[in-house]
Amino acid sequence: MTTVPENAVIIDDTTLRDGEQTAGVVFGLREKMAIARMLDDIGVHELECGIPAMGKKEQDSIRALVDMNLNARLITWNRALIGDIRASIACGVNAVDISLSVSDMMIANKLRKSRDWVIEQLRIAVSFAKDQGLYVSVGGEDSSRADTSFLVELMGIAQQLGGDRFRFCDTLGILDPFLMYEKIRVLREAVPGLPIEVHTHNDLGMATANAIAGIRAGARFVNTTVNGLGERAGNAALEEVVMGLKLACGIDPGLETHRFHEISRFVGTASGRPVPDWKPVVGKKVFSHESGVHADGVIKNPRNYEGFDPADVGLSRYLVLGKHSGTSSVLARFKELGIALSREEAARLMESVREKSQQVRRPLKDRELRRLYQVSKRMSGITAQGRVAGLAGY
Repeated sequence: MTTVPENAVIIDDTTLRDGEQTAGVVFGLREKMAIARMLDDIGVHELECGIPAMGKKEQDSIRALVDMNLNARLITWNRALIGDIRASIACGVNAVDISLSVSDMMIANKLRKSRDWVIEQLRIAVSFAKDQGLYVSVGGEDSSRADTSFLVELMGIAQQLGGDRFRFCDTLGILDPFLMYEKIRVLREAVPGLPIEVHTHNDLGMATANAIAGIRAGARFVNTTVNGLGERAGNAALEEVVMGLKLACGIDPGLETHRFHEISRFVGTASGRPVPDWKPVVGKKVFSHESGVHADGVIKNPRNYEGFDPADVGLSRYLVLGKHSGTSSVLARFKELGIALSREEAARLMESVREKSQQVRRPLKDRELRRLYQVSKRMSGITAQGRVAGLAGY
């Protein structure tokens, strides 16, 4: 793994594990390798690359990723079973996440065991993994519903056994950022020597906010997936978490973000989950401006209405002409089409653009804008009122 500053935020991307657990998503080996290469190229620190206990095909794909000799640390997901950990070792990885259900709800109703059993399994699994020289993340499934004192006890045991970090999982995606912050703060104060990782889900639309709240509270590691793929409503999106940390928190994880759009599109195709045009950060239309006031502000200075440069994530800015467009955006958009207008011409065309857009119920395409301009030139001798009516009805 590439050396990072001691207190840096570490991105542990789980697109190849939890992302592929999205219902109906199956990545081929070439797709997995391509995704791993792209994420490694932009500086992602860790890649959770699969579940060896699933069988030979999964193990073969993990070995192929190991053979790529990436800079990123490869980590596998395991139950707290010696057999799972042995399977990971056989794949050639040197880091494992050992997952245990930690809420009383899951301990009783899923495992049908007791807290004492969970503690014993933790001791057995972590001791074995550390004896094998592995880096160990202890994953607390359903941490968000677990008793805090029990989490503190488990973290203390994990630390005593040489565990390297604790993964706090909001498995059901039920926390809000305020509660996430408070829970992580309490755990950091109770067990200051064991780094915390946050793993969030998007069931209530708060995965990214919860991930960032966890980091603000002292977590050092954060799970992400490209496009927010994952079980049910998905996980915290890589592109959202990284840009959110940079812009809202002044925390730069050190990734080359200009390839986010490219990677997002690739994963969208490989997963069969196309990226919505309005997807935060990487949607192809999130830097499109139509409203006259907004477009005018962007033309004067993009920072008026853009939190960051579209090029920072591999996108471009677009001025869209439609129902809400103003004169300034008409001038600018036609200039992009190679057509210089006077303000008077732009004002007349603006009315035509608005009317036509309402007729077709969408922004106008380039060919439609050119057609409006051509009709305008032919009708240049007609009164302004007549011209407007004639243009919109072509």
